[in-house]
Amino acid sequence: MLIPSIDLMGGKIVQLVQGDKKKLEFDNFDYWIERFKKYPIIQLIDLDAARGAGHNREIVKRIVSQLPCQVGGGIRDAATAQELLGLGVRKVIIGSALLTNGRVNHDHARSLAAAIPKSALMFALDSRAGRVAIDGWREQTTVTAFDMIRELEQFCESFLYTHIDTEGLMGGIPMDTVLAIHRATTRHLVVAGGITHQQEIDSLDALGIDAVVGMAVYSGKISA
Repeated sequence: MLIPSIDLMGGKIVQLVQGDKKKLEFDNFDYWIERFKKYPIIQLIDLDAARGAGHNREIVKRIVSQLPCQVGGGIRDAATAQELLGLGVRKVIIGSALLTNGRVNHDHARSLAAAIPKSALMFALDSRAGRVAIDGWREQTTVTAFDMIRELEQFCESFLYTHIDTEGLMGGIPMDTVLAIHRATTRHLVVAGGITHQQEIDSLDALGIDAVVGMAVYSGKISA
């Protein structure tokens, strides 16, 4: 299944290359909301909140009132997650908060799982050069996606794996890496990072993996 992504920064919809360089920017929210209404789920990420540089909460509220969304970016505690779920968000995506001092924080993961329905918990595995990156992908850790799966699988229903190395480059996502991640978990897997062609989406769908697509949709490479 194709999951269109909406990334927010500075009050606008943006598309970044490898989480760094801004390539596309839009402020016509109604247009994209209408375009995406046919999809069962949309991925909505507040990049400013993820980086601790403010937030786009009012825009988030506006979008989730009109589209079914899984939402991430700056969700670090159960209270914030519960607030978003109360607005109608389908799933909350949590990443950086799961790591403390370079290690997986089991206690925090356990507390999140106790406070939030497991079906609404999606844990993010944002990987650059084989290692998980946190705080809006600006800080590299020594933890791998496989480490996080092994230690956190019991606390969530799904994982979001993002291959930062190919994010926004329109060159495809490395299927061998995706397959290795898929084999490592029994949880539902959603992947992102450079997905460019419908054939990729179809191949992933055949494995039961959902595909988050941003740059290819906004640039018209994939019709949405």
